[in-house]
Amino acid sequence: MLIVTTNDLPGYRVVRVLGEANGLTARTRHVGAQIGASLKALGGGELKGMTKQLQESRQEALDRLTEAATAMGANAVLAMRYDSNELAGTFQEILAYGTAVVVEPIA
Repeated sequence: MLIVTTNDLPGYRVVRVLGEANGLTARTRHVGAQIGASLKALGGGELKGMTKQLQESRQEALDRLTEAATAMGANAVLAMRYDSNELAGTFQEILAYGTAVVVEPIA
């Protein structure tokens, strides 16, 4: 599966647009990461536990996008984006979305 943030895919021709595909995950913050973040806020610097957790969440959303696009019959996703929201001050929602398409190489 080719996934790009651009609106086109150089070297390929879009032969069919299947529509929007998305992958969503919602997670609660890990208690250990939250405590570490609170302590780190006193001195500044990167919140490594939170960074790791957010990266895992983004990957999960991207995996779900890939599954959804594949189920639609796509072999590529164009204009992929992430969106995220905080819910109730405790939960993090991450959405990966884009346009599921069928592409073929330009001869």
